[in-house]
Amino acid sequence: MEDLTALVDWSRAQFALTAMYHWLFVPLTLGLSVIIGIMETIYYRTRDVKWLATTKFWMTLFGINFAVGVATGIILEFEFGTNWSNYSWFVGDIFGAPLAIEGILAFFMESTFIAVMFFGWNKVSPKFHLASTWLTALGASISALWILIANAWMQHPVGMEFEPEQMRNVMTDFWALVFSPVAVNKFIHTVLSGWCLAGVFVVGVSAWLLLKKRNVPMALRSIKVGAWVGLVGIVLTAGSGDGSAKVVSRVQPMKLAAMEGLYHGHQGQSIVAMGILNPDKTHDNAEEEFIFDISIPYGLSILANGDMNSFVPGVADLVNGISIDANGDTINTVSYAERIARGKMAQEALRKFDAARAAGDNAAMDAARAGIKENFNYFGYGYLNSVDEAIPNVPLVFYSFHIMVILGGYFMLFFVLVLFLVYKRDNVLTGNRWIQLIAIASIPLVWICSEAGWVVAEVGRQPWTIEGLLPNCAAVSAIPTTSVMVTFFIFVVVFAALLAAEIKIMLGQISRKSLNDLDKAEL
Repeated sequence: MEDLTALVDWSRAQFALTAMYHWLFVPLTLGLSVIIGIMETIYYRTRDVKWLATTKFWMTLFGINFAVGVATGIILEFEFGTNWSNYSWFVGDIFGAPLAIEGILAFFMESTFIAVMFFGWNKVSPKFHLASTWLTALGASISALWILIANAWMQHPVGMEFEPEQMRNVMTDFWALVFSPVAVNKFIHTVLSGWCLAGVFVVGVSAWLLLKKRNVPMALRSIKVGAWVGLVGIVLTAGSGDGSAKVVSRVQPMKLAAMEGLYHGHQGQSIVAMGILNPDKTHDNAEEEFIFDISIPYGLSILANGDMNSFVPGVADLVNGISIDANGDTINTVSYAERIARGKMAQEALRKFDAARAAGDNAAMDAARAGIKENFNYFGYGYLNSVDEAIPNVPLVFYSFHIMVILGGYFMLFFVLVLFLVYKRDNVLTGNRWIQLIAIASIPLVWICSEAGWVVAEVGRQPWTIEGLLPNCAAVSAIPTTSVMVTFFIFVVVFAALLAAEIKIMLGQISRKSLNDLDKAEL
């Protein structure tokens, strides 16, 4: 058992390392492609060479980021086969479909038009080049769409049915996957948050140019575009976050409880604006939930259900079988202890089915099939030994969520302030060193915000690879733990080297190009 626990922990750590590293590049690609598209559109409409030079400056940084992001994404997909082969077998027909579409359609689209975008100046018409730039941006978003559809299915499995003969799940409704409320909200939230991240990046780099007094007109033009895209992104991200919270409250109530550090829910539940969790608190003791907190009355009931008097279940409530239904009404549902028992019944029925099939006993097969179907919703719980294993890391989810929210609020104010200052007649931004330094310091903060959101989404659904159906302990590959440990540290070294190289190349490009007159561009 200890070997299995170590294998699962190291496999999770390796996947998390790869995913978080890959996530450094994805949102910048999504947002910066839109900003470049807007800049080139302005150039196309005005034929002002200054906007062409501005577009090419940011396009170079986009290309560097895109190249490294593609490399890390390929590694991430390979890990499903190497580290999580049982998962791949159990749901490969379903999970593989959106990933295949992403590879064939979206990535092909990106790779085709990005070549025109970078090497097509003076080789294609300005209109076709502009179309290629926008199609690259569209391809990046479509790529994110299919990957997020696959991820959303792991959070909320729909459109499938378990086939005992194959011992695996098969797809029954492709469109249920595509239009799952989790997938829709996740896609909108992710893409728009990328606009915010890229907006901060553009404003921050431009602030460095102002600080160094290099290419000030180009920096101010870039700040205006970046700040507008960033402001639209963060405002709409906040709106989509509200929709995501309502979906999570229905399909992943344990995640919502962890996000708020809520163990015992109430009607008219308040929401914690900030607080310090009591480290001694568990679902089965009487300790206080917080050492310190500032809460907004009725906030969580409104956020989760749109009703200030509604009930929101906490961790202990869910463990004991108290939840809410699709209408937001409080109901008694299946406790986690009973889910574990019924999951074991489903697994035993599956073993009986396999034995009956080997014996050619059709009647026994039909009886076992009925037993599987009756309890299959709790199939994954049968792998758990206690209800404690079904509870995510509450402190990690809680603090990550609140870091994300606090920084999101900061960026909303940040963009408003930047836009106010950049449009002032005396142009305060060009001479205010403090504002410039704050803008530069905001670059790492926006990545912290983005990574915190990823932690909430993924750690909040633990211990599940597929919510309720397959926990990590049953999804992992049967490989030596030492192999995973060795490759983990190899990845640490390789990823650190790649990140250092990318940052060095980007900083070198910014510094070197800023020494030239960026209001001019070779056609």
